[in-house]
Amino acid sequence: MRLNVNRILHTPGASQDFHFEMDLSDLDFGGMYPVVHPVVVDGRVMNRAGVLHCELQAETTLRSVCARCAKEFDDPQTVEYACVLVEEKQDEENEDIVVLDKDEVDLADLARTAFILDMDTTALCSEDCQGLCPGCGVNLNEEPCRCKKQVDPRLAALAKLLQDD
Repeated sequence: MRLNVNRILHTPGASQDFHFEMDLSDLDFGGMYPVVHPVVVDGRVMNRAGVLHCELQAETTLRSVCARCAKEFDDPQTVEYACVLVEEKQDEENEDIVVLDKDEVDLADLARTAFILDMDTTALCSEDCQGLCPGCGVNLNEEPCRCKKQVDPRLAALAKLLQDD
């Protein structure tokens, strides 16, 4: 979505709200396509003392796979992004400054980039997820481990005495 800011560009105190939805279902992230719902973007461009400030928030629910237990779960995702909009860039180093293109800004591009950069590389179904047992493979969140307990080699002789009874 391209937003023309011409009417607020030279009017200190003016602002312009925006709302749109993006379809990021084709976004390949680690071999998966986690964005199964539209990304809802809300925000505002404000002229503060002749400087345009853009603030946006993008929200959706991702379909994720837990990095510990491999269970699929819905993961609410909210991303906030802010930048300054200028007609020409003075500081090439600052990435929070976006140059307008003929008094327009591509909000969808800003929101998409912010959303992608904020995505977690690993997702957990819960902070206290116990994961899978490395021996028997059961999900430790749902059932206890089925592995036969290994006897400490230093206590093997004692364990053998206890088994003979």
